Amino acid sequence: MSFDVLQEKIIEKKNPTVAGLDPKPEQIPPHILQAAYHEFGENLMGAAEAVWQFNRGLIDALCDVVPAVKPQAAYYERLGWSGLAIMDKTIRYAREKGLFVIADIKRGDIGSTAQAYADAWLGETQVGGSACRAFDADCVTLNGYMGSDTVAPFVDTCKKYDKCLFLLAKTSNPGSGELQNLTAGDRLVYQLLGDMAEKLGQGTEGKYGYGLAGAVTGATWPEELKELRARLPHTFFLVPGYGAQGGTAEDVQHAFGPDGHGAIVNASRSIMCAWQKTGKDGKDFQEAARAAAVAMRDAIGEYVTIR
Repeated sequence: MSFDVLQEKIIEKKNPTVAGLDPKPEQIPPHILQAAYHEFGENLMGAAEAVWQFNRGLIDALCDVVPAVKPQAAYYERLGWSGLAIMDKTIRYAREKGLFVIADIKRGDIGSTAQAYADAWLGETQVGGSACRAFDADCVTLNGYMGSDTVAPFVDTCKKYDKCLFLLAKTSNPGSGELQNLTAGDRLVYQLLGDMAEKLGQGTEGKYGYGLAGAVTGATWPEELKELRARLPHTFFLVPGYGAQGGTAEDVQHAFGPDGHGAIVNASRSIMCAWQKTGKDGKDFQEAARAAAVAMRDAIGEYVTIR
């Protein structure tokens, strides 16, 4: 299954991290912005071109350090059709560079709409006699709060195309407890969502023991993270909240199973925006991002040994 592919990339690079690609124009080095605006104007197309040049540079700098990237769809959607075109280019370029791509889309809707999303992001769209791939990511994030039937089309698509998914369980944001920590019967809501992921993945466990349905579990809640790891032995974790949100290497160690397997830790701003701390006006954005990614890898390596 696809989590085997991700786990093998993590083992190969001894690095259980994913670089988020969520750039706003104001986070892009000035020389890249100015060149894009000169060619296309200060408009959505110009901003989208700047995002593409920035993303391509980041991918080139990081592809031999990190095993995966995670573009967040909202940052591309806000730039309209040109932004989505850049997300498509980013996904394709990252995969050409050997990276695993998690499309952070957090979709959640009724079955027929869910199937359309699954076709778009993981599978194929039938156009006349042709089966056409749209975004063709390796994995997506999903919101399962409308129930398992809204996730089922993604599960079926994952099985067909050897892809995988992450369900939101205990997210990293400060307000997550308003709903996720409520009691629902004999469990908390975030436990219900984690259990849903474990159940959806039953029978699809691959070489490393993880099913096709993973769970999003925030680094900012280390006690819940530890509890969920024990509760969900066959569920791969996506761990946001490291770095800018306050999660530490010591916190994220609780996400990992035996041999340092079963989790990948996300960082976005701390890698993308590392150039803002060097005083070189972004001319060194690739070197700065690479150094930040290496530092993150090494920090986690103090607590997690990948075998």
